[in-house]
Amino acid sequence: MSGRVLDFKQYIGGMDNVMVEEMVPSLQKTYRYDYGTDISNYNFELSAQTIIVDSIAYDRADGSPNFASSTVLGSYANVDFSATNLNPVSNVAGTIDVTIPAQRYTGNIIPDARTNVPVTVVSVKWTDTNTTPSQTSSHRWAILERYEPDVTIGDPTLGAGYTVIPTS
Repeated sequence: MSGRVLDFKQYIGGMDNVMVEEMVPSLQKTYRYDYGTDISNYNFELSAQTIIVDSIAYDRADGSPNFASSTVLGSYANVDFSATNLNPVSNVAGTIDVTIPAQRYTGNIIPDARTNVPVTVVSVKWTDTNTTPSQTSSHRWAILERYEPDVTIGDPTLGAGYTVIPTS
């Protein structure tokens, strides 16, 4: 491998740091993180930003998305979900529930899984302030936002707040 960015997973952090899922905007999921140590001195952040990808191909064998020829066209502003979607279960035991919220993207969606696809990148970051210097790690989900009947049909690149990525 040449070390160049070959696909979207590598672009946003590699296989170990990102999970790709397809979800409709009204779907919400909660994951329990178990750190196996006291997290009383950890600081957590949960944020999301939606980018629009021009096209997505799919593997014929397993149906997984392939971003090798995808281009990011633009984005919407970053949104902080920390206040309501990070719920410590037990600081001493090291468990916290992280909720990927519903309505993380509220714009238009084309009912076509391959064209101008909104991809919401949700990031949970944790900083261990017990170490010197403090250590920050993150985990990300790239959520391919899919059409459902409650979503307005339309081109997501025409929505209010959309910012085009400038080309040279």
